[in-house]
Amino acid sequence: ADEPTGNLDPRLASEIMGVFEDINRLGTTVLIASHDLALIARMRHRMLTLQRGRIIADREDEA
Repeated sequence: ADEPTGNLDPRLASEIMGVFEDINRLGTTVLIASHDLALIARMRHRMLTLQRGRIIADREDEA
């Protein structure tokens, strides 16, 4: 999903991210592109950070 929470208020953005987590728990990989690093950092899954098309960070937390 490309910027799935871009124009949403914080409550709805959190709800949408919860839907993605539910989908992931069912076994589907979810890829999210976002400039909102604070929102993404709250997710407890692998996070790749890109800059100019290159990976500059790769973080994986325990789910």
